[in-house]
Amino acid sequence: MPEKLLIVDDEPDMLKLLSMIIREKTSYESVTTNNPLEAVELARQGGFDLVIADLKMPGLDGVELLDAIKSMDEDIPVIIITAYGNVESALETMQKGAFDFITKPFKKEQILFTIDKALKLVKLKKENEALKEKLKKNGQ
Repeated sequence: MPEKLLIVDDEPDMLKLLSMIIREKTSYESVTTNNPLEAVELARQGGFDLVIADLKMPGLDGVELLDAIKSMDEDIPVIIITAYGNVESALETMQKGAFDFITKPFKKEQILFTIDKALKLVKLKKENEALKEKLKKNGQ
């Protein structure tokens, strides 16, 4: 089953661009929304392997969305994208658990590399946990 990505951005053109890049260059499935409050509800329903979120959005910004998602599932990688990148906002999102912080405009190779890196890390963590459990059971 392909990995499922949630993409949240208040700009419809950015949503179209990201979903097109993912559809054309990967086997991942993507769900898009321009409403961060809807994104929280979608994340609550589960089933996503990664979230890509814009930093500046009305109603709920990317940091608040990051907090909400991490409170539901601390292991899900969240990539923050923004046209308003600065060191302070990058630091804040990374300290709150974002996987990466990417400034717009970005190269499609950059976003694809970051998505792949995040998903590989999650897979490794899950495999590691499964091996620990197996060792624990065998050791008793």
